[in-house]
Amino acid sequence: MRIHKLFSIVALILAVIGIIFGLLVATGDTESLSQDGSMIDNMMRVAYVIFTITLVLVLFYVIKGLFAGNIKKTLLSLGVFFGIIIVSYLMASGTNLDLQPFIDKGLDVTETTSKNVGAGLYTFYALAILAIAVMALSAIKKVVK
Repeated sequence: MRIHKLFSIVALILAVIGIIFGLLVATGDTESLSQDGSMIDNMMRVAYVIFTITLVLVLFYVIKGLFAGNIKKTLLSLGVFFGIIIVSYLMASGTNLDLQPFIDKGLDVTETTSKNVGAGLYTFYALAILAIAVMALSAIKKVVK
């Protein structure tokens, strides 16, 4: 319970800092903010700190939950997740895209980049369909009971 209280205090302090910076941006002149990069640099530093703290807390609770819960189910879920990524990568093709317009614009797009983007899209579609199916099955089970 003490660690929860500590995290609540840290969250409150970060919220106050965020409100202060938000008010500075909302009441300030946007042209002077864009000319003077120090304010934006400070806000980016605060954003990085908040992101790091959030990431550390999430990882802490995930690892804590792994040891407290059923690790077999977790490893099975991770295996399915990585399996979907591998199948998506194998399905993706980077050769069916005309890369010349990208090269003309100065973008460094290769067939590998195209294949990675395709794999990411296939992974997103598969995981979205899987999530929708799980929610639908859950709703159907609830209605049947």
